[in-house]
Amino acid sequence: RTNPQSTICLKKLNQLPLKKAEKKKEKTSGPRGGKRTSCFSGGRSAGATMIPITISRVNQFDAARLDVEMSAMLKEQLVKVFSLMKPGLLFQYEPELDAFLEFLIWRFSIWVDKPTPGNALMNLRYRDERAAPIAGKEVRTGLEGPGLSVSQKILYCISTVGGQYLLSRLQSFSAFRRWGDSEQRPLARRAWGLVQHAEGLYRAVSFFNLLSFLYGGRYKTLVERILKARLVYGSPNMNRAVSFEYMNRQLVWNEFSEMLLLLLPLLNSSSVKKFLLPFSKDKSASSSGDEANCPICVSSPSIPFVALPCQHRYCYYCLRTRSAATSSYRCERCNEVVVAIQRHGSS
Repeated sequence: RTNPQSTICLKKLNQLPLKKAEKKKEKTSGPRGGKRTSCFSGGRSAGATMIPITISRVNQFDAARLDVEMSAMLKEQLVKVFSLMKPGLLFQYEPELDAFLEFLIWRFSIWVDKPTPGNALMNLRYRDERAAPIAGKEVRTGLEGPGLSVSQKILYCISTVGGQYLLSRLQSFSAFRRWGDSEQRPLARRAWGLVQHAEGLYRAVSFFNLLSFLYGGRYKTLVERILKARLVYGSPNMNRAVSFEYMNRQLVWNEFSEMLLLLLPLLNSSSVKKFLLPFSKDKSASSSGDEANCPICVSSPSIPFVALPCQHRYCYYCLRTRSAATSSYRCERCNEVVVAIQRHGSS
């Protein structure tokens, strides 16, 4: 038989470890009935906060550049259509033409909830940040959210298409009327000063917006920041559409062409030709050539002149330009210094 007092003591001893464990849990998870913040509840608490996403700034800049190039290509094709009309006709309506092309791109892309050509190539789309979900089961990648509303689309068209058109027309009109001249009326000068100050203020605000975009990567332009229209990825699993290989080749070719444009004016064509003449296959071409032809243009001289003192025949234009270009020009046939030129047949 067991003593009842001993059984009670054994139960109390067994309950001591349980109480210690409960105290440790209360220290880590808070009081009873409170919210637990252990590592196992991280997946649940993540749904209550916004998932941070980072959109590539390079992709956003590339998309804007591709849209500009697309508009330029459309403009070039449209100008070719009117190439047989009166010259200078489209020049008068160039702002209207640019606004019409920008409106077409907006109408068939943003208005119908589709990305622009540049955004489509960079896997980007516009999202309304005011209605973007930050919690719930529908948030999985942080890219979810509706597109732009109707009011945002209309304001985007008015600010981009209409704003650029009004600015270009105002600049051309003020330049044509010469508002900035001192001889104009005070009202015109005030209007010119107001336009210049407004343009300077817009450039300054755009510069600070650019700095903010480079830091945070959220809104590339002032219009996007005001309308809360953010560029996000259209598909989270789509790779970059533009290959870097083409861009690298373009950069290399540009640098190579600039180097040639820098070095070619410094080279003397006649000296290079004489340097390469011994390595050519036809070494007797200069000596066995027709003496009646000009050795520079290899044709019969229309106004024949001779180089002195070697008496070799040249075209007047060829010999005159070569002699004026270098002070000590040498004959192409005998490599003798040309002292003077004389008309052929004159004594």
